[in-house]
Amino acid sequence: MHCQPDYKRKVYIWLKNAQPCLICDEATDSANCVCNVCETELPWLLEHCEVCALPLPMEGLICGQCQKHPPAFKQVIAPWTYSFPIDSLISRFKHQARWPLGQMLARLLAQHLQHRLDNSELTRPECLLPVPMARQRLRERGYNQALMLARWLSTDLNIPYDAQLLLRPHETVAQQALDAKTRKRNLLGAFALAPDAQVQGRHLALVDDVLTTGATAHSLARLLMQAGARQVDVYCLARTPKPGS
Repeated sequence: MHCQPDYKRKVYIWLKNAQPCLICDEATDSANCVCNVCETELPWLLEHCEVCALPLPMEGLICGQCQKHPPAFKQVIAPWTYSFPIDSLISRFKHQARWPLGQMLARLLAQHLQHRLDNSELTRPECLLPVPMARQRLRERGYNQALMLARWLSTDLNIPYDAQLLLRPHETVAQQALDAKTRKRNLLGAFALAPDAQVQGRHLALVDDVLTTGATAHSLARLLMQAGARQVDVYCLARTPKPGS
């Protein structure tokens, strides 16, 4: 007895159909849903600080801020600068629930990370940790974009993620409108570890959409390092340039 229906006509295979590029809307057969031209013309982050990924004029440098006040994380990995069209794509993903845009960016970030892992430029973390969102803001938005990115990266890189290890028990003012000093004060006591968090001796990677001053990443990395983590890296989609540059 055969369970498969006896159907001999051609079946339309959607996966082999050209999809529109999510940036320019031209047809593309790329699995990433972005055409080669648009991918090439994205604002790729080239010369940058070896620690915080701040755009710099030369390679192999560490910015003055990281030299004076070394952050708790070891390094930031970001493929792009936060400029057009990346800024628009992230904003639409983050604030308008355009999830296909977020998945496209996450897939490209995963390819960027995998290339560096394959070339031994990076060591593979044991777990991905999305930056947590306060409950009230999560209720208002309906989703945590950092958690979505961590899930997609976890699938593409075959690295587990843990959305419960880091907590944000206290509401804070939105960081976007604050300067660097105010951001640091705003985050004092904002984060905590889950009671059963396993951190000792582990290499962990924080996941977020954009790194601006690095205050959030530093606060979380410091919390993890104080709990015994061996190393904390930061994976994000984009790094903002220095104000005024």
